[in-house]
Amino acid sequence: MNAAPRGLAGLLLFFASATALAQGFPSRPVHIVVPFPPGGGADTLARILEPKLAELWAQPLIVEHRPGASGHIGADYVAKSAADGHTLLMSSTASLDEKNVGEFAPVSLVSASAYVVTVSPGVAAANVRELIALARANPGKLTFGSSGTGAASHLSAELFKAMAGIQLLHVPYKGTGQAVTDLLAGHVNLMFAPAQTVMPYVQAGRLRALAVTGAKRSETLPNLPTVAESGLPGYEAVGWFGLLAPAGTPKAVVAKASTDVNRVLALREIRERVLALGSEVSGNTPEEFARFIREDQAKWAKLMKEAGISVSQ
Repeated sequence: MNAAPRGLAGLLLFFASATALAQGFPSRPVHIVVPFPPGGGADTLARILEPKLAELWAQPLIVEHRPGASGHIGADYVAKSAADGHTLLMSSTASLDEKNVGEFAPVSLVSASAYVVTVSPGVAAANVRELIALARANPGKLTFGSSGTGAASHLSAELFKAMAGIQLLHVPYKGTGQAVTDLLAGHVNLMFAPAQTVMPYVQAGRLRALAVTGAKRSETLPNLPTVAESGLPGYEAVGWFGLLAPAGTPKAVVAKASTDVNRVLALREIRERVLALGSEVSGNTPEEFARFIREDQAKWAKLMKEAGISVSQ
């Protein structure tokens, strides 16, 4: 048998093995690691997906919290897990950087939505213009919470600061849930937060929403103006959440996981639950998600360099 037929036979065996592996996925419970404490956007979305994915896969789906270091403790845990698709990361801007992004295989973008500029009731600002004026009159005295240094809730506020020429004091937390708790208590003055974590409190009158951070008004929150139209032209920022597998996970397994996640995201009841929280459902291919991550990281890396922001791990 010459080299060519042997090579072809090996290639066919490889594809047959990969196909069989994908068809057998998952073969045991799947863990979705949320690298933040309970109550944040990543946690909320993971729990919305959990029952339908578990039903589709006929395997238990376990949402597991491993918070700390702006999401990097959980990310590191997943990166070092078996590369077989049974341990996934519900990632966001904070958990990835140029050092660790190569340790993951993108599966699917779950949600990419504008954040909501939200203030505690004690803040004397009814809109973005008044918030900027208040900050200028009190440089460095207004505080904003975030889910950690380098998170979208942090960087969207840093972009706001830079474009408005104001000073705000950053108070980082281990997760969005903890930051929102202190926002409700008035321990921090404002937050750029995922809609799904703050809009229930806005609707209950416990917090006040001023604007959304997207380039255009949100379909789910049409009465909220954008930051750009209400006092800061050109401003735009979005927060995202998506599923990643460890690098080295077979492409066939990643493709099956992505297809199945997108099937769940397309379900009417899932879309309605996410939309009811003020967020939007995304869904895409592993290749599209990889491109999205590259473009997102390039934008924020530039801001962090200009602002002298570093993420300690």
